[in-house]
Amino acid sequence: MRFHYKNTISVLLYLLFCLFTTYASASSFIRQITDDLNTNLQHEEGAVQIQNLAEVHYLHEHNEIASRDYKVSASNMVKGLRDRRPSTYSLKMESFNTLLKSTNTERYESRPFLAHGYNWTLVVYPNGNKNDKGSGYLSLYVAIDNSSFVAAHQEVYADLRFYIFNKKERKYFTIQDTDVWKFNVFKTMWGFSQVLSVDTFKDPTNGYLYDGDHCEFGVDVTIPSLFENFELFSVTEEFTNPRFTWTIRGFSTLLKDTYLSDVFSIGRSWNIRVDPSGHATGEGKALSMYLILNANEKIKSYEEIYVRAKLRVLNQRKLNDVEKSVENWFNGPGLGPGNGWGYNEFISLADLRDSSKGFLVNDMLIVQVAIEAVSSTKYFP
Repeated sequence: MRFHYKNTISVLLYLLFCLFTTYASASSFIRQITDDLNTNLQHEEGAVQIQNLAEVHYLHEHNEIASRDYKVSASNMVKGLRDRRPSTYSLKMESFNTLLKSTNTERYESRPFLAHGYNWTLVVYPNGNKNDKGSGYLSLYVAIDNSSFVAAHQEVYADLRFYIFNKKERKYFTIQDTDVWKFNVFKTMWGFSQVLSVDTFKDPTNGYLYDGDHCEFGVDVTIPSLFENFELFSVTEEFTNPRFTWTIRGFSTLLKDTYLSDVFSIGRSWNIRVDPSGHATGEGKALSMYLILNANEKIKSYEEIYVRAKLRVLNQRKLNDVEKSVENWFNGPGLGPGNGWGYNEFISLADLRDSSKGFLVNDMLIVQVAIEAVSSTKYFP
């Protein structure tokens, strides 16, 4: 009896062990299946996320195909006709109607062409770039090769002029913007989404589509270089002492035709010139007086000097002075150093010699110039 009892216990223990082992294996199996399922789900969710990223990138590519970040206004856009053909690239097409009728041809891209050290392509949307509000229009763009940029922050500024040949006029229809276009790794394509309406372009009487379905497009790509040479023009209107007065004694004894004052400096170096018996139209009847740019003043052959001044014969009896204005430019040969501006008939010799007038007292004449403005130009380099 005792032996049978022991055997029964052994059997029960064995059964319990088998049950525990089976449960553990099943749990492990279920856990493994669950883990694998979760892993697969994670992989599938990851694939969806990557697909979404690809879609975002695709949309980003289309966003870069835009005419401007702002709406191109009529004041920025310039259209016209010209005789001269494109200077950078021309695209001639002999089967354009095929592209117009195609439902699978969104755009046509030319081969790459070189301009100013960069590779470009001319892009034509026969029925318009729908992503740039160009539906129903002919759209034209220029794209720069991404590999042209040596750094992510590099920018290329270009002037673009697009062409469409008009056989009827024997001229090129052109369209351009008054501003430059900024190309970088984020904006590689620029142009116009609404160049001509498709109806206008297709109508053979307008001359754009000719000889059945022939047409020609073109573009000028110009990269303006930054200036290195420049000049700075300025005008000084305030001076510490803007007047120079010249007293001429023994006026009646002056025998020469022309007399110059001492040199004086107000903005530039000057002289007053007086012709006692008159010059040209004033000869023999009037005193002539001029403001002269001093002969030793150093100016460049292309330099221009603006001056505004007042020439005066002072009245020594405190009556009214005789005053006349000078506002002119000194520039180049003939109107440079040693030459000047003034009046052949500044004051009549009769008034000058009339002692009651107060201009000539004790055979002494006093003349004056008041400089009001003098320009200066600095050249770099």
